[in-house]
Amino acid sequence: MLTWPPWNSSRFLGRRCARPSPNSRIRTSNEWTLHHLDLIAHIPDAAEPPTESLARAREMLEKIAGAPFPALWSDKDALLIGTGRRTPTGAEQADLGALAAKLPLALG
Repeated sequence: MLTWPPWNSSRFLGRRCARPSPNSRIRTSNEWTLHHLDLIAHIPDAAEPPTESLARAREMLEKIAGAPFPALWSDKDALLIGTGRRTPTGAEQADLGALAAKLPLALG
């Protein structure tokens, strides 16, 4: 039997009431930043994710990589290239050095 609204069901409430860990909040935030980039990839006038979200997601990706992405790269470029959403140019590939062998990386 379906219940409506769904948050009235015990199944939903159990998940909703579970206490999330701080790490899951960070991972979810970073995943949403990447999803935001995916959703706006082909929409020219769409708003970018917040600057703070991009910076935090980049920090987490660099932590996973065990090395920083080139400092001259924007956070957006680091995320797109680092997760395989965009292929690096020849110059960007050279900038990556040994890090290129580890790509693409996954957040979460």
